[in-house]
Amino acid sequence: MGREDQIEETEVLESIFADEFTKIEDNEFRIAIKLDLPDDVIAATRPANADPDEEVEPPVMMLHVKYPDEYPDKEPHLELSPPPQQHEQHPLFSVADDKEELLAGLTETIEENIGMAMVFTIVSALKDAAEQLIITRHETAVKAQEEAALAAEREENKKFHGTAVTPESFVKWQTAFLKEMADVRKREEEQLAAELAKKSRTAGGVSNMTNRDGSKLTGRQLWEQGLVGKTDDDDFAEEDADDGVPTGDVQKLKIEA
Repeated sequence: MGREDQIEETEVLESIFADEFTKIEDNEFRIAIKLDLPDDVIAATRPANADPDEEVEPPVMMLHVKYPDEYPDKEPHLELSPPPQQHEQHPLFSVADDKEELLAGLTETIEENIGMAMVFTIVSALKDAAEQLIITRHETAVKAQEEAALAAEREENKKFHGTAVTPESFVKWQTAFLKEMADVRKREEEQLAAELAKKSRTAGGVSNMTNRDGSKLTGRQLWEQGLVGKTDDDDFAEEDADDGVPTGDVQKLKIEA
């Protein structure tokens, strides 16, 4: 392809892109590439202070092309830049930051089209790559938000669920529970023994509340020996029996007298 063929390709590009095409020299021009994004991406990246009824301007990048004399047998000189009138940077796309990645991604496209007019194919490949870059970043951001929301929900749900029981935690709980019950029984027996000892001292029967070594009987020992619930009349009856005088005979003597 000679010089005339380069001019022919330039004329075709100018007719295709119309308002987006700016001629600089016979072998040099710029093309504004407007990116088309899905509605959900546009909505998510709309500025907070923007009018909801106002149409959001799509991201735009400028492709600067200059033919070498050997084009198309040699690749064209390419450069990417933001549009000169751009005031705000898109939240998910920056020409300055992303241009190296986008231009590097053209290597295969250029190699496949060496020897043929390739600028239209290059523009299409750049447009697709930039749009996919933005969509991927949007999906990543949405996923991160969803994961953060799920993590917050899991933390909130922990307030309504007890700790999961494991064999180790059950054994630990059981050991503590049995010890607590043993302590409770011990305190109850000591309290019962103290109450019975106090009652025995009041009735003058301290001796039958102690062991041979003088130590106090436990609540269980008092119960087993039948001392729990005895009255003073019971003690008196036992003393009469120990003296060898039948209780019935005593009652009879009282009546006859």
